[in-house]
Amino acid sequence: MATVYPFRAWRYNSGTIRLADVVTQPYDKISPAMQQAYYQKSPNNLVRIILGLPELFDAERGESVYSRAARDFRSWREQGVLIQEKTPCIYAYAQRFRDPANGDTKERRGFIALGKLHEYADGVIFRHEQTLTKPKSDRLNLLRATRAHFGQIFMLYSDPAGSVDAILYDGNGAPDAEVMDEYGVEHRLWRISDPAAIRLLVTAMADKKLIIADGHHRYETALAYAKEHPSAPVHKAELSATQLPHPSGPEAAVMMTFVNMDAEGLVILPTHRVLHHLQSFATRDFAKAAEAYFSVTPLPGTEPASYLDALRGQPGTAFVAVTRESAFLLRAKPEAVEAALPNIPERQRRLDLTQLHALVLEGLLGLSAEQVREQTNIRYLRDAAEAVEQVRRNEAEVAFLTNPVTLEQLKEVAFAGEVMPQKSTDFYPKLLSGLTIYALD
Repeated sequence: MATVYPFRAWRYNSGTIRLADVVTQPYDKISPAMQQAYYQKSPNNLVRIILGLPELFDAERGESVYSRAARDFRSWREQGVLIQEKTPCIYAYAQRFRDPANGDTKERRGFIALGKLHEYADGVIFRHEQTLTKPKSDRLNLLRATRAHFGQIFMLYSDPAGSVDAILYDGNGAPDAEVMDEYGVEHRLWRISDPAAIRLLVTAMADKKLIIADGHHRYETALAYAKEHPSAPVHKAELSATQLPHPSGPEAAVMMTFVNMDAEGLVILPTHRVLHHLQSFATRDFAKAAEAYFSVTPLPGTEPASYLDALRGQPGTAFVAVTRESAFLLRAKPEAVEAALPNIPERQRRLDLTQLHALVLEGLLGLSAEQVREQTNIRYLRDAAEAVEQVRRNEAEVAFLTNPVTLEQLKEVAFAGEVMPQKSTDFYPKLLSGLTIYALD
């Protein structure tokens, strides 16, 4: 089952660097405005490595965002901007935040360590959603250039008794690092280097299966890179008094944050769909065609909040379609959906996003699976107001507002070896990039 390892992380030098100036949200959650803000915060902000500005590089001289990232990473290590732990460690990582749905204060606890890479077929690590081609190509180019992982892959495991957290958080003193992000989330990190505690943790995780919560693209990128650099055969690590477990080779593992799915603090937000550059889209024709699978109810008002209020608590599958002229609540007709999707398992067929992608995006709007995969005509947004505003600014023809996937739905689909459509879940808050870095050499 799951194999975890301590590692000698590279971390920002707290003696010379203010952590709030250099850490970032994950690369795929950095908007252009955030990217510019990160650049202005510090010449050592991690955005310069994980999401560099292309216009700053001289392509004629053979420079790229990837070669510049590798140069900066090497330079920061040489200059002492980043320093490496002297001994292998794991890191308890807690996030305190307000739930965007209800304003409640919550805390999500986990730990950062290396995790052994597995093919999905091994039955140890399970995905829950499809991936997109462009992000994987981009991340692979960055990994090839830098030979390092700068953000953690978010993994879920089941531990109803909370035995792992008891090892991590029993008697913790002041955190070794603490920072507040731009969303008001408090991130705290405790360094754990005691070999006995590490061995207890490794043993406690040995019977766990893992679900990827966030980071599918980076996980599959790490797998692809490992195949380019095959390691020596894996031998069973001996947990002796002097030897801690370690990967068979640096490419055989990737940096992960592990979170107990049975503990409090897990929040999943919806990811809304915005469709643009659709040929011959007309609101009236769309609403009429949608009646084949959904009851279509016009919604009054113009505020996205009122649309979400209408959507919450609907029995069965439902989502809202917002066009330039109007908005509609679409509620599934179960018999029609079953007849239209007979080859899709019931646990998938009853998911809002499965019906949205299969019946609406592909069926009614005529998008191919490749167009969705390549994001040719689709954008994914957390903010419902921004999704609606893009339609009203004539930047898109229609936005689809959705309810969040539940944790039970995610577990059911993932452990069945199936996947949801791309961008099905949005776990909140995100794991900060730059707290720890795993360099392969």
